[in-house]
Amino acid sequence: MRIRTWHVTSLGEPRDVLRVVEVPQPVPGPGEVAVRVRAVAVNFPDVLLARGEYQVRPEVPFTPGIELCGDVVAVGPGVERVRVGERVVGSRIGVLAEVAVLAEQEVFPAPPSLDDAEAASLTIAYQTAWFALHRRAAVREGETVLVHAAAGGVGTATVQLAAAAGARVIGVVGSEAKAQVARDAGAHVVLDRTRDDLVAAVKEATDGSGADVVVDPVGGDAFDASVRCVAFEGRIVVVGFAGGRIQSVRPEHALVKNYGVLGLHWGLYARVRPDLVAEAHDAISRLVADGVVRPVVGDVVPFEDAAKAVQRLAEGSTTGRLVVQVS
Repeated sequence: MRIRTWHVTSLGEPRDVLRVVEVPQPVPGPGEVAVRVRAVAVNFPDVLLARGEYQVRPEVPFTPGIELCGDVVAVGPGVERVRVGERVVGSRIGVLAEVAVLAEQEVFPAPPSLDDAEAASLTIAYQTAWFALHRRAAVREGETVLVHAAAGGVGTATVQLAAAAGARVIGVVGSEAKAQVARDAGAHVVLDRTRDDLVAAVKEATDGSGADVVVDPVGGDAFDASVRCVAFEGRIVVVGFAGGRIQSVRPEHALVKNYGVLGLHWGLYARVRPDLVAEAHDAISRLVADGVVRPVVGDVVPFEDAAKAVQRLAEGSTTGRLVVQVS
C-alpha cells in the first residue's frame, strides 16, 4: 500500500522546496507505532527544516512536520502502552504524511474534549511553554510574566499556562489585529511592539519593578528589550529566534542587574528526560479537561496546501496555530 507524504526536495523557502510524493506505507518496528494522521500543526522548525537551518538537519529528501493528532493503526513488537485504534497526539520529525511512524514514548492520549486540529496543536507549543515556565523559570503565583509573540502558537500557550499558574501576564504582539488574540488567551496587558515603547510600558505596568519571567521565542530586538525591563532576580527563557537575529548575551549585564538567561530546547527533554515530558502531558491534559487551557487554532488548511501553510508561518502572517488537515 502506498501513501502520500510531503518531501523537502532541496533546501530553501518552503513554497519552493516542498513537494507531495507517494511512498510505501511505513511499518512500525520494535517499540514503534504507526499512526494514520488526522491533522498536523505547523511549527517554525518546519520553516527552519526546509531552509536547512534547524538544529537537526535530515538528509534531503525528507518529510517535515513535527506534531500530529491521529489514530494508531499498527504497533510493533514490544509496544505495551499504546493500542490500535487509540487517538493520540505526538511529536517527531517526519509526520506531514498520511501515515507516520513514531516511537511509543513519543505519543500520548489525545484529550477527548479537543477536536483534531486543537489536539494536533497541543504537544510542541504547550510542552515548550510548560517547561519554560515551570521547569526553567520556576514561575510563582503573583509574578509577572512577559510573553513575546503572544499571539503565536507558543505565545498563546504560554499566556494560557502562565495565567493558569496565577501569574500576571504581559503579552507582546506585532499588530493591533493580533492584540485581541493575546487578550482572548488571557493576557492582562497587551503591548504592540510596532507602536509601544516596550521597556517603558513594561516598567509602567509593573510599577517600575520589571518582569519576573520573560518567555522569548523571537530573539534579537525582543531579547534586547527584555534585558532592559527584567526584574531583580528575573529569568529570561530563550526558546527560539523567530525574529531572524540571534542576540548576544552579556554576562556582565546579567551580573550587574542580577537576572538569569536560560535556554530551552524542548526536544532535548524528549530525548534525555521523556519521563518529564510524560508528566507535563498529564498536567496539561488535566488543565484541558478542567477547561483552563485550549489551543488557539487560527486556520485549518487541506493537505494539498501544506507548503503554502509553512510559507505563511515563515512570513509571520499567522495567529494562533496553523493546522494541516490530513484526513
